[in-house]
Amino acid sequence: MIARIIARFAAALSALALAGAAQAADITVTVTDDSGRPVPDAVVIADVPGAKVPPKGVFRIDQKDTAFVPFMLVVPVGSRVEFANLDPFRHHVYSFSPGNKFELKLFGKGEVRSAVLGTVGTVAIGCNIHDTMQAFVRVVDTPYALRTDDRGRAVLKGVPASARTLRVWHPRLRAPGNELKLAINPAGNLSLPVKVKLRRPAPMSHDY
Repeated sequence: MIARIIARFAAALSALALAGAAQAADITVTVTDDSGRPVPDAVVIADVPGAKVPPKGVFRIDQKDTAFVPFMLVVPVGSRVEFANLDPFRHHVYSFSPGNKFELKLFGKGEVRSAVLGTVGTVAIGCNIHDTMQAFVRVVDTPYALRTDDRGRAVLKGVPASARTLRVWHPRLRAPGNELKLAINPAGNLSLPVKVKLRRPAPMSHDY
């Protein structure tokens, strides 16, 4: 009798696990511009009601050859971003973005400075000495957010079926708030091609 009860309980747990797996989907998003070229460094977010905030971590942006590398990061809210100077001259890194303002005054080759980003949103980053330097950090409160790779591709894993909106953001995207919103219904794995129009590269801006 006890063995039967244990077997039924195990079967019930297995069924629940399978049901949970069936309710989650992988969403593959491929972002291209209006000429069909891949768009790297776009941020793809699936809005999931009640999604748990991912654990904060430590991330890094290098200053190398008078550029920020990488150009785009996606980090959980509350994370620390380190800025490492690999150039033979000094940098002065800053952001005026609301809720995430910081200033890391002059630091030289081999030195590292950091800032904690505690507000969800977009952080525009510049160098007070080299105006051409620009980077972005998207601070998120969901595990269902990634940036696209060099092929314009991002794969969001295990997105719950409750997701109904997919957002695509890029600093040069021609849309309100630089963001495109798409309706989704992830009852199963999805492959979504997304075509966007981009503005030409512009000087450093703090309108994010």
